[in-house]
Amino acid sequence: MQVSDVMSRDVEFIAPEESVREAAVLMGELDVGALPVGTATDIEGVISDRDILYRVVAAGLDPNTTTVGAVLSRPVIACSEGDTVRAAMDLMAAHHVRRMPVRNASGAVTGWLTLADLSRSLLLGSDALQNSLRAMSEDA
Repeated sequence: MQVSDVMSRDVEFIAPEESVREAAVLMGELDVGALPVGTATDIEGVISDRDILYRVVAAGLDPNTTTVGAVLSRPVIACSEGDTVRAAMDLMAAHHVRRMPVRNASGAVTGWLTLADLSRSLLLGSDALQNSLRAMSEDA
């Protein structure tokens, strides 16, 4: 199974000059834990809920005046649409990231891959697990 089979294709970006407060509001509206910073063809980093917590709140910075660009995470850890799900999982584990951008052959961001996407695909793609769950629910 390839990353393109499980990734989310709707990607919202935030500009680096936006305030951290604006990033937090957008993350809440979208119900996501991170946003890519920049554009699809020029991604500068990623801002996550953890970046906001540790680099802004814990540091006592003002989220209204602190810019996203000042606290984003770099370098950008990304995978490709054609990568296997296993390769993407290995990359995420090696870099301790829970979500990452997905790039096409020209390097533009075309998707977003999260642990939730991977979990869902693994659960739905496992016949043994599906049969076990079905058997458990029938016995109940």
